[in-house]
This record gives sequence, structure tokens and C-alpha cells, in this order.
Amino acid sequence: MSQRAAGPEHSPDRSLEQRYGARTPAQRRLIVVGVAMLAAAGIGWLVWAMLFYGRPLARSDQISFRVVDQNTAVTTMTVVRRNRDVEATCLLRAQAADHTIVGELDFTVGPSQPATTTVRKTVRTEREATSVSVVGCVADGQEQRR
Repeated sequence: MSQRAAGPEHSPDRSLEQRYGARTPAQRRLIVVGVAMLAAAGIGWLVWAMLFYGRPLARSDQISFRVVDQNTAVTTMTVVRRNRDVEATCLLRAQAADHTIVGELDFTVGPSQPATTTVRKTVRTEREATSVSVVGCVADGQEQRR
């Protein structure tokens, strides 16, 4: 058996270069720049999404509700608007024990009120409600109730 000496022309790295070709330094720089630009665009989009959707124009949180009688329920909620000039339209829903909607109230929180305000609203119902939920508030330029 004869052993062949492995020279530079038979090294594993050399045969891969011959088979697949070697990247030039310019190609490597182009790939690095392309990946960096793609990463920067992704991070930019993520920051934009967090700033735009993370702080809506209007949002609401329910503090409490109370069923007063067969046809009345009262809820207390907080409405937060990005600034005082934003007009928010909010929706409340009262539900019965069988989960049917027995009352709704749509109301507006306008510029005459502070940007963060606590609101107490009475919802008229067609029969006794067992719960009142805040569907959310929406403002011009905001697609989803929050």
C-alpha cells in the first residue's frame, strides 16, 4: 500500500474551493452589508410597531360594575386618551345569565374632560343583567377598541 502525501493541491479546503468556488472579499462585504440592512429594517419596524400600537389614542379599563335592579346596571371605568384633544367613543355591554346582550351604551369622552378620567355610566337593560363589560374605546385613526 502506498501512501500519498497530502499537498496543498489535495487539502480538503482546496477541493471545496475547486468544487464550489471561493467567495471574493467584495462578495463577503456585500453579504454582510445586506444582512445588516435587513436587520436594521427589522429593528426599525419593531420599534415603529411598539410606538404606534403600544400607546393607542384611547384605551379603557373597567373598575367596577353593579346591577341596580331589573333594568339598570352601573359601571365605573377609566378612560385614558393620548392627549386632551382626542375624542374617544366607548362601548359598554350588559349581559344576562344566559350570556345574551341585554343592554348597550355608546358614549363619548371629549376634549372638555381630562386626558385620564374616571367615568360612571348607567346602562339601561331589557331584563336583569348579571355583568357589564367594557368593550373598549376607539378614536379617529385607531382601528381597534381598547
